[in-house]
Amino acid sequence: MPAPEVRLVLAVSLDGRLAPATGGAAQLGGTGDRRVLEEALAWADGALVGGNTIRQHGCTCLIRDADLSAQRQQQGRPPQPAALVVSRQAHWDQRLRLFQQPLQRWLLGPLEAVPAGFDRVLGLQDWRHTLADLAALGFEHVLLLGGAQLASQLLALGLVDELQLTLVPQLLGGPHSWLRSDLALESSVWGLKEHRPLGADELLVRYRRI
Repeated sequence: MPAPEVRLVLAVSLDGRLAPATGGAAQLGGTGDRRVLEEALAWADGALVGGNTIRQHGCTCLIRDADLSAQRQQQGRPPQPAALVVSRQAHWDQRLRLFQQPLQRWLLGPLEAVPAGFDRVLGLQDWRHTLADLAALGFEHVLLLGGAQLASQLLALGLVDELQLTLVPQLLGGPHSWLRSDLALESSVWGLKEHRPLGADELLVRYRRI
């Protein structure tokens, strides 16, 4: 069945961590990383993000650069990709910044009624069918922003087509890897598509599943 192209985008430490050993919201990546993140958002029709990640950060990522927003509008697309929030929970704190952000908010989960603050609900039974449903609704490119639980699920199913990682020159240690520590992945081969220095000793690497 047809499916959108899925790209995982993350900034990670050199030892593959998303956050300090003590936990808390990730603060990785500088201005160069922010630019390539926004370039990826400009490419995307929707951005998948886990409900726990939204609750921790309070919001999703937005395109701030006017040139990228204008580019999307010239293509007849909305200025921001839709936020595709994955969660089983129907009740959300409306004070979260997510609900003030200028974008469409979709909830992917086993709900029928549309919760307050969201524009649409899409049933989530299994990921292959859900991605096919998104493709049928016009989502050709989907960005996967995390967290680790969601990224691990899609990688384990072989549903991530591309990895876009910004390597940040820090060693953080601790348990907060960008993949679950208990995840068993089938062997797969990835080919290098792009590498680019981003300044401040950060490096963008993009790999595509072969």
